[in-house]
Amino acid sequence: MKKIITALVLATSLSAGAVTVERIDPPNWWTGMTNDTLQLLVYGQGIADADVTVSHPGVKLLESIAPGSPNYKIVYLSVGDDAKPGEAILSFSVGKDKTSVKYPLSARDGILPHTFDAGDVLYLVMPDRFADGDTTNNSGRGMRYPVTVDRSRKGGRHGGDLQGLRDRLDYIDSLGVTAIWVNPVLENDVRGGSYHGYATTDYYRIDPRFGSNDEWRTLIDEAHARGLKVVMDMIFNHSGISHPWIADRPSPDWYNGDGGDDYLQTNYRLSTIHDPYASQYDRKATTDGWFVRGMPDLNQRNPHLMHYLIQNSIWWIEASKIDGIRMDTHPYADVEGMARWIADVDREYPGYNIVGECWYPGEAGAAAWQRDSRVNPGVETNLPSVMDFSMMTIGPEAFLKPGEGARGLDKLYEHLALDYLFADPQHILTFFDNHDTDRFLAGQPDNLDGWKQAMTWLLTTRGIPQLYYGTEILMSGTRRDGGDGNVRRDMPGAFPGDSVTVFTREGRTPMQNEARDFLASLLDWRKGEANDIIARGSLKHYIPRQGVYIYERRLGDRLVVVMLNGNETEATVPVADIAETIQPGTVMHDVITGRDITVEPGLTLPPRGILLLQ
Repeated sequence: MKKIITALVLATSLSAGAVTVERIDPPNWWTGMTNDTLQLLVYGQGIADADVTVSHPGVKLLESIAPGSPNYKIVYLSVGDDAKPGEAILSFSVGKDKTSVKYPLSARDGILPHTFDAGDVLYLVMPDRFADGDTTNNSGRGMRYPVTVDRSRKGGRHGGDLQGLRDRLDYIDSLGVTAIWVNPVLENDVRGGSYHGYATTDYYRIDPRFGSNDEWRTLIDEAHARGLKVVMDMIFNHSGISHPWIADRPSPDWYNGDGGDDYLQTNYRLSTIHDPYASQYDRKATTDGWFVRGMPDLNQRNPHLMHYLIQNSIWWIEASKIDGIRMDTHPYADVEGMARWIADVDREYPGYNIVGECWYPGEAGAAAWQRDSRVNPGVETNLPSVMDFSMMTIGPEAFLKPGEGARGLDKLYEHLALDYLFADPQHILTFFDNHDTDRFLAGQPDNLDGWKQAMTWLLTTRGIPQLYYGTEILMSGTRRDGGDGNVRRDMPGAFPGDSVTVFTREGRTPMQNEARDFLASLLDWRKGEANDIIARGSLKHYIPRQGVYIYERRLGDRLVVVMLNGNETEATVPVADIAETIQPGTVMHDVITGRDITVEPGLTLPPRGILLLQ
């Protein structure tokens, strides 16, 4: 495993003078990149006045810019096809004072990320709440705002880290998922600790309370060795309030507003972006308002900032081999800048998947953000994948509310009937909950009938399914009864002092074992013989009748049929109504029971029953 060069002061000074170079972002780069333009954001006292030269075969200075702050210089280099690995010498001079530094250029190792698609199932993990594998990093020693671990506070740091996640890779792998989506792990050195990771203060450094850059790469290497992909959470819309840029902005327009008398709060109304009647005031508040006071809004219309963010994501892909990106608050950022970002990533890594958090209550809003949109033809976002928040809201009614299952399944049918709005329904991320929402289960269920139906639906419908950590052991909770911390609780058994562990069969309750066994069996089937059918096959569904929803997945002559009974009583399906899918007398395998059945003219499903036939 190659070490990642850290994002501290990496340049090695060759001479000293009045001109200082304290930091260069990115900390290193590579030869042989598709895009040969490299931006360096250089920080040092008085560096803006410096003249810049570069010395290295195949590397040319394109432009050096003083963006506004006296302490920042933006340098654009061309790293040509003939550039060799080594150390480029960058020289900064003001009058007779001159400082030279070495800048590392490495050869690409040729290892490309695998990326993820509808053949995968993502397991979403919040590192601070999943497992504490290294208690020595809990204090955040050496950070500006060290925060003591206090697990009694739902909104405080609990001590989970990358080592804890590495320790539990076998557990995750044994569940049968194929990819891990990791909530943000970059430095959040802010007052209060920002355990969730969405207040970045260093875009090139893993938060020391989670581990190090090298530990991040080790986690990914170990995941890859098990056949698991890793999706990294990123945030371009805003930074943390304690980012050094706040105290010394590289340019006056690096952020939207200064958080003072002109403070503008976002209205969280994404409808204004597409609303033909929206006022300029409302639209500006959506895109330029700060998400919260602790997360100032970055101005992606500044081309130098946008270039910085683009390079940052490419750097993490190349340095750590992440297999995909989930972009937080995607529509709140500048649409043109974000489209340019995705295009540049795709140019460097063709086919690379990025999913944007496009949180809309209806289907059309999300569809407008997908690449080659059918409902937003005048704007090209380049975004491959969007998130299915509409399905998330229907799920509890369809599968958990007594007496409402038939109505809920009908809503799921109507939801999928609107897939004509989407350019690529297979690139929709499907889920029932995540770190920003209520858990799918508000409390512990009396039985697992509805829950099993929900898992079956999630893993057999179109799109890329995502499970939230703890789903497999029936973790529950709502934001109403304890805020975000109540839906981000610790996985029992992976923190010091825990008396019960859910990571072993003996530590789980009988119902938890029943749930995990069912989900693991379904996941094993999905990633095995059924993978191509579910990932690349067609979908056909039938209007729910008498509360039973039936759909097929088909690829060539291979077929999967799903039947879900939303009633609290048994229901019989007349096979004649679905004759274009199956015929009486056909022998099929029931994946749930493991038995072969002969299709009768009428198929009877028990209350909240499932037939998963192949």
